[in-house]
Amino acid sequence: MGILDMFTQEIAIDLGTANTLIIHNNKIVVDQPSIVAIERSSGKPIAVGEQAKHMQGKTHEDIKTVRPLKDGVIADFHASEHMIKEFIKQIPGIKGKLFQPALRIVICIPSGITEVEKRAVRDSAQKVNAKEVRLIYEPMAAAIGVGIDVQKPEGNMIIDIGGGTTEIAVVALGGIVCDKSVKIAGDVFTNDIAYYLRTHHNLYIGERTAERIKLEVGSAVEELDVPIDDIPVQGRDLITGKPKEIMVNYKEIAKALDKSIIRIEDAVMETLSLTPPELAADIYKTGIYLAGGGALLRGLADRLHRKTGLPVFVAEDPLRAVVRGTGIALKNMDKFNFLIK
Repeated sequence: MGILDMFTQEIAIDLGTANTLIIHNNKIVVDQPSIVAIERSSGKPIAVGEQAKHMQGKTHEDIKTVRPLKDGVIADFHASEHMIKEFIKQIPGIKGKLFQPALRIVICIPSGITEVEKRAVRDSAQKVNAKEVRLIYEPMAAAIGVGIDVQKPEGNMIIDIGGGTTEIAVVALGGIVCDKSVKIAGDVFTNDIAYYLRTHHNLYIGERTAERIKLEVGSAVEELDVPIDDIPVQGRDLITGKPKEIMVNYKEIAKALDKSIIRIEDAVMETLSLTPPELAADIYKTGIYLAGGGALLRGLADRLHRKTGLPVFVAEDPLRAVVRGTGIALKNMDKFNFLIK
């Protein structure tokens, strides 16, 4: 072990559109919303993560909240760099050290990403003292995190529904055989809900309220085995301009999300139609695995099962499947030849 290795820390990062998670020493040490609050006049970041999220939709004109990632890729380079830097500073093993240790980092990226976008991720990481950066495709990380042995000559299908993109892939022999990345995921669901309430109830709500509705009464089907109670939602009446409250039920939300879910179903069917027959035979036996926050949408697994006729399994703790897989890839950095240098 060289003297340099003593000062090198290894971290795995799931840089998500909605949340960023970091693993250090096999533990998830950071799990925060990917949001930065910036002072407009000076351009200086004033808060990141949870702190910045509380400011969302409630800022005055000198503060703006930005989400540095859009559709799974870096949209605001300056804000993303600051966010990564701040999150790394929060890691217990690194926090408060006199010297910032050199880092070996594995970061996961969407499968439909361009070379330019890859470079942006790599550059962001190198700015935080990373001496080695490897990238891993998100569906691959999700498959490893779900517990699939990706090196085996057996086909498995994974659907990872994040905040910005839905990644659908068939993996076998340590590689992605066919994949599709669609920009319909958690954020689009949130927008669908806000749009529905605006057009059907003349109620104008903010992003945070739409997100809460999605979590509390979000559903992919109009008939659930265990119905959920309606919830009160407050917003602004578009006609009178006054604050008002309405009750919202899950059947309405299923209607609001229907078009977006149909597009995800179509992408799944398309990926299946591109799968080589030997692997299709495997998937018939192994089924489909769901990961990412979108996997928690009530009735979604059921709906995909009806559409494809295949067994659909939701990963345990689907929100963390990708970062867990990225962490395993970090430990096996030299063994896994599918990590991108």
